[in-house]
Amino acid sequence: MMEQSYTIGRLAKDTGCKVQTIRYYEKVGLMPTPDRTAGNQRRYGARHIERLAFIRHGRQLGFPLEAIRQLLRLADSGEQPCDSADSIARSQLQEVESRIARLLALKAELNRMVEQCAGGQVADCRVIEVLSDHSQCLHVNHLEPEEAH
Repeated sequence: MMEQSYTIGRLAKDTGCKVQTIRYYEKVGLMPTPDRTAGNQRRYGARHIERLAFIRHGRQLGFPLEAIRQLLRLADSGEQPCDSADSIARSQLQEVESRIARLLALKAELNRMVEQCAGGQVADCRVIEVLSDHSQCLHVNHLEPEEAH
C-alpha cells in the first residue's frame, strides 16, 4: 500500500502551519527534504507530518530552534539515554521561570502606575509621567538587554 502524500499547501492546512514556515524549517534542516514529483512539486508524507508536529509543539513550549534541533537529533537516534533531552527541557523550564518572574515584576509596575493615576488631565497623568521619566520606575531591569535572545 502506498503512503499518502501531501502538497505543501495541504500539509500547511492540515497542520495549521504556514507554507513559508514549512519552507523555512526545510531550509534550516529541521524538516527532511521532501520527495519531488516529475513536475518538481514537493510531496510530503506521514514522517513530515510527525516531524512538523514535533517542531510545532516544541515551539509552543517556547523551545528555541537550536534546542528543537538537538531534541530532534536525540529522537532520531533513539538509543541514547534521555539525560540530554532532560537537560534541554530543564534549561527551557529555567528560562520560562525567569520570564515569568520578569513578567510579574512588569505587572506589578503597571498596576502601580495605573493605581496612581488620578484620572485627571494628561499633564498630571502618572502613567505618562513614569513612562517619560524612567527613574520613577521601580523595576529598572525590565529594560535590560539580557532579555534579547
